[in-house]
Amino acid sequence: MNAVDVIVEDEAWDTIEGKTRLVEQAIAAAGAEISDALPGVIAVLLTDDAAMADLNTRFRQKAGPTNVLSFPASEHTANHLGDIALASGVVIREAHERSLRLADHLRHLIVHGFLHLQGYDHLEDDEAEVMESIERRALARLGVADPYLETTGGGTEADE
Repeated sequence: MNAVDVIVEDEAWDTIEGKTRLVEQAIAAAGAEISDALPGVIAVLLTDDAAMADLNTRFRQKAGPTNVLSFPASEHTANHLGDIALASGVVIREAHERSLRLADHLRHLIVHGFLHLQGYDHLEDDEAEVMESIERRALARLGVADPYLETTGGGTEADE
């Protein structure tokens, strides 16, 4: 079981009603798809593109904002699984470009970020297949269409 602390730094996120519950449900759905899910508190930061660009530069040495970043807690951090940050402008733009409901795109990115906190990655094709399969099952639990189907405008380019 994971406790979630949602921090809203950018009012652009206010267009999504029930954000906290949405985030909690997405994390619970993803956790239900992993038999050995690690418990712990997760901080979810809903921020703007400028703050995300700063995080991306400082922690990944990449310029500009990205949609989602995950920061697993160190092994020595008691009861804290890690942090997930999302950039409002990038996420809203992606949802619009792909004709996705913003709330559904946010659910997908939360699931994606949570899986990174659980140790999953997508650097290699076989890792990506496993991670995407879990994402699909978790999103199906939430009634969200497969984000990787070409008919939805393509997959999510979740960076981290």
